[in-house]
Amino acid sequence: MKEKIEKLKKEKNAVILTHYYAPAEAQEVADYVGDSFYLAKIAKNSTADIIVFCGVSFMGESAKILNPDKKVLMPDLTADCPMAHMVARGKIEEMRKEYDDLAVVCYINSTAAIKCQSDVCVTSSNAVKIVRSLPNKNIFFVPDRNLGRYVAKQVPEKNIIVNDGCCPIHAAITVEQLQKLKDEHPAAPVLIHPECEPALLAISDFIGSTAEIIAYAKNSSQTEFIICTEDGVDYQLVTDNPDKKFFYPVPHPCCPDMKLNTAQAILSVLEKEDNEVQVEQSVMEGALRPLDKMLELGR
Repeated sequence: MKEKIEKLKKEKNAVILTHYYAPAEAQEVADYVGDSFYLAKIAKNSTADIIVFCGVSFMGESAKILNPDKKVLMPDLTADCPMAHMVARGKIEEMRKEYDDLAVVCYINSTAAIKCQSDVCVTSSNAVKIVRSLPNKNIFFVPDRNLGRYVAKQVPEKNIIVNDGCCPIHAAITVEQLQKLKDEHPAAPVLIHPECEPALLAISDFIGSTAEIIAYAKNSSQTEFIICTEDGVDYQLVTDNPDKKFFYPVPHPCCPDMKLNTAQAILSVLEKEDNEVQVEQSVMEGALRPLDKMLELGR
């Protein structure tokens, strides 16, 4: 299957971009593996004719918005992100009326329609930097309350109002699950994603994006780690650190939508060139502005 995928990539000048949460088999055949910000930058600069995006719908949309003339395909068009839909467009309009000098900061984990109503997009790796750089005092952070709360704590000089959305996978991790791991592995530092609840962040050792968690483990001299994020990161963690051990909450945090990006689905979409991402022209134009601003401010 790998050989067939490689052959088709060369024939069709295709590139495979895969998120860290996708299955190991999708990461194995990828040209680029990374978090949302890294993959957005790669998509923006790609010279391929076809982009196969192994992620969820908002990622495919973003790749298409950044590359309107390219064919963007997804191995499974039903792969979605529940959090991306957890903010109502009317709520943003209400907030703009209520607050003067308001910037709507939109986590990239959101629909293209919500991006259109936003001033700038962010990812977990650049949210603090970008919010701090904005001239606005009032910030409406959508759609994730947990990342918004984390940013608010890091940037206390801003008045940050958070939308009540969340990643169901990260929000499902409990203090009890984490404490059990800490008791079992007292020497292991806890590396956690800011999409988790604040009570978990408070008892962790390092808070960072997926890419930052992976980098921390690679650069650390310690040999055991407790990982509080989606378990797809284990492939890269083990690849980078074959002699280190990684422990996850039980049950493992696992996104069923990300796991739809199988090698068979990748091969099929390359063969048929179906599952093309379609975004209306007006939506593409509206969503491009906050995405471009993210790439500029996050540089």
